[in-house]
Amino acid sequence: MKCRFTGCLQPLAFCAAFAFAGCNATSTSSTSPQTHAADHDHGSGDVHEHAAEGPHHGQLIELGQGEFHAELTHDDATKTVTLYLLDKDAKQPVTIADPEITLNLVVAGKPTQVKLVASPQEGDAAGQSSRFSIADQSVIEALDAPGTTGRLNVTISGQAYSGAVEHHEHGAHEH
Repeated sequence: MKCRFTGCLQPLAFCAAFAFAGCNATSTSSTSPQTHAADHDHGSGDVHEHAAEGPHHGQLIELGQGEFHAELTHDDATKTVTLYLLDKDAKQPVTIADPEITLNLVVAGKPTQVKLVASPQEGDAAGQSSRFSIADQSVIEALDAPGTTGRLNVTISGQAYSGAVEHHEHGAHEH
């Protein structure tokens, strides 16, 4: 009986952890990342500006109250999804020591986790990375699926940040 009970708890624990990660959101933006306002107030009266898309022409994900951003891109030719960590202005790279980061997605109502591996850029300090990627066509398809949502949770300088990942029209940007 103990094995059955434990077996039932594992999926429940995963769903609870996924739901908790989704409730960790500190972003106050109600717009999708693709239509992210160019200048906005993060509740402190501090209005700042940044582009609607990142320096790599990808979808911006606001982390926290705009303290950092992530940029999500994908390349159909190489079947690669790449995530760049960026500063508050979504212009300069920000490095972390983690060997991978996880995207928690909900695709067609089903939760899934995608692990992106550190892929340091030129200029990243040894043992640090501002870029993470995975080569997997199914991840591209999941991100392109209508209704896909999710969360990116990442720790930068010892502080946990979270941001919304939402479906965007694939043709709305260049690769």
